[in-house]
Amino acid sequence: MKIAITGGIGSGKSFVCHLLSNRGIDVYDCDREAKRLMDSSWDIRRQLTSLVGKDVYAENRLNKAVLASFLLLSEENKQAVNNIVHPAVANDFLQTGLEWLESAILFDSGFHRRIAFDHIVCVTASLETRLERIMQRDSIARERAMEWIGSQMPQEKVVERSDFEIVNDYHQNLDEQINQIIHTIYKH
Repeated sequence: MKIAITGGIGSGKSFVCHLLSNRGIDVYDCDREAKRLMDSSWDIRRQLTSLVGKDVYAENRLNKAVLASFLLLSEENKQAVNNIVHPAVANDFLQTGLEWLESAILFDSGFHRRIAFDHIVCVTASLETRLERIMQRDSIARERAMEWIGSQMPQEKVVERSDFEIVNDYHQNLDEQINQIIHTIYKH
């Protein structure tokens, strides 16, 4: 079985994944593993260097500033990088044998088409809660946090495309919601 956890920035996906981990469920973190693979995979290095230029790696490490500048130039550049990194991440996830995967941009990036997920869980929170979390976590202004939220697929659309929703707003009981989803997923 393959289960994806998604949700916009500031929704609290990482905290939900922490709660799953406390239940003995390991969750593959796409962001962390993509960074690891971009540093460790010679195939990805070769392709990114060919696409972006030799400056994309400095002192044997990914030069994030160079990559970010390249990504921001165009949607085509972003897709070209995704087409290098995402297949490697999908393959890496499948090789781990894990069932659960966390991806903030599951739908935005088209990653949901790379793996046949049995279930997709969306973590949501109110706009104000998300803004507060982002501003506090990253020490940024409200306007910048709004830009980040605005750059992702709207939360309502992510919920529509998901099988389950976990509301992470400090009011709903997270443990009950997680337990219910786990029960529903594994009862078959």
